[in-house]
Amino acid sequence: MPISTSNSRTESIPNIQPVLLHPRHWPSWVGVAFVFAIGRLPFPVLWALGSLFGRLGYLLARSRRRVARRNLELCLPELDPERRERILRAHFGWLGVAAFIQGAVWGASRRRLSRLVRIRNRAFIDACIAEGRPVIVLVPHFVGLELGGAAFTALVHSGVYMYQKIRNPVVDHQVKRARQQYGSVSVERQDDLRSLIREMKKGTPFFYLPDQDGGRRGVFVPFCGVPASTVPMLGRFAGMTGAAVIPTFTRFLPWGRGLELIFDPPLEDFPQGDPLADTARMNAAIEARIQTMPEQYFWVHRRFKTRPAGEPPVYPPKRKRRR
Repeated sequence: MPISTSNSRTESIPNIQPVLLHPRHWPSWVGVAFVFAIGRLPFPVLWALGSLFGRLGYLLARSRRRVARRNLELCLPELDPERRERILRAHFGWLGVAAFIQGAVWGASRRRLSRLVRIRNRAFIDACIAEGRPVIVLVPHFVGLELGGAAFTALVHSGVYMYQKIRNPVVDHQVKRARQQYGSVSVERQDDLRSLIREMKKGTPFFYLPDQDGGRRGVFVPFCGVPASTVPMLGRFAGMTGAAVIPTFTRFLPWGRGLELIFDPPLEDFPQGDPLADTARMNAAIEARIQTMPEQYFWVHRRFKTRPAGEPPVYPPKRKRRR
């Protein structure tokens, strides 16, 4: 595909703040440099190393393995235990791949991204952008999310996304730098949402990641048939801006052949104005894609941590660390 992009925003990379050069941050910079160096390797090599690393993680990350296994039991009950365990092992392999390609995500040029990422059904989003219609890019947590996001901003259009600071300031700087290198805009989660709405009305696509536990601020709607606390904001954002909602998914290709960035058709007659119905419909769109590539969904997240009143927890309690 061509390298040209429809980005209309001037590219901007955050400057390094002098405080980040203090010696106490040098170990973090060494780590960032190592990640960058790994990212320069050919993608099939990154895939092989990441797969090996991920399979090792399956053996060592006991607590995450238990969470993922429980999620698979809840969300894919129709499968026999052996099939779910194969999905679980494959999932950890893909997690390793996602970890090893981080350096490629941080420093990838448009040329390299165009070689690594195949964009499917791009006409759906191009039509909305050409009309000047606001767009919500509904991006669930599949493991190729970071690479897919980089390809979107470099090859399709700049975007606006909600951002939560990372505790390590060096890593925080690097992540923001990578996400903004092709003109995207970050909005802090604690900020006034009016700035986000203004950006959307300008025609900047909004990356919305909808599928993490919503805590007590969420509403309970089915996710793979299980009541899940979900933040009911998608319908509200779409209603306030008149935005088209385009479900967007990432899928790693086997043997290090790259990644697909897949646009589904915009949700029709959305929103309906009923927060529960709109949120349930969003979850249904995610479930449909999970069925096509269950190994690559982010199963290690405690998606059902918050339970409806009176219902028991679905995960075993976390073990307290010994002091």
